[in-house]
Amino acid sequence: MKTVAIIDYGMGNLHSARKAVEHVAPDVRVLVTDNADQIREADRVILPGVGAIRDCMAEIRRLGVDELVREVSRDRPFLGICVGMQAIMSHSEENGGIEGIGLLPSQVRYFGDNLSENGERLKVPHMGWNRVWQTVDHPLWHDIPDGDRFYFVHSYYVEAEGNPDMAGRTRYGIDLAAAVAKDNIFAAQFHPEKSARAGLQLLKNFTNWSGR
Repeated sequence: MKTVAIIDYGMGNLHSARKAVEHVAPDVRVLVTDNADQIREADRVILPGVGAIRDCMAEIRRLGVDELVREVSRDRPFLGICVGMQAIMSHSEENGGIEGIGLLPSQVRYFGDNLSENGERLKVPHMGWNRVWQTVDHPLWHDIPDGDRFYFVHSYYVEAEGNPDMAGRTRYGIDLAAAVAKDNIFAAQFHPEKSARAGLQLLKNFTNWSGR
């Protein structure tokens, strides 16, 4: 039986992520765990995240999850979700500047207090459904129509311009990376576990993905 480990470092949408993976892949064993050995032994690994990046990275470093993520992301399918995506970047502007795990080189930026589109002021945090345009052909987009909607909740974003790893793009006042991918790593700013059919399909694709 294949195993998916959802890393529990105290900051993440753990219950709904586990239930969503179990729903799309009933033949997969899903563990929510902080046990390093269980995470190392898993076939696939998910790094979730909600809240402030400062608090998330503080716990990630305190528990040694940063080194564990660097280790397990080398050789198996790895999925980052929301702040879990931001945490694997090199740096975030949040909380005066926070260093990330550094799996990917991009910067995490703040939307700003005066975000607007066509003269209309946009609320921050960005909360709601947005179309995601697929910028690369990737196995995790299988059976998901280009431009399908996913659910976002965030005040910070991974930059799209010049991003060599962008796998999906959306727009909220500015263009931003909705998803990134490199080798066996895929990460999404949106919450697939809250994104209805499209999000469940992405999670199903992840459980079937070889990482190639």
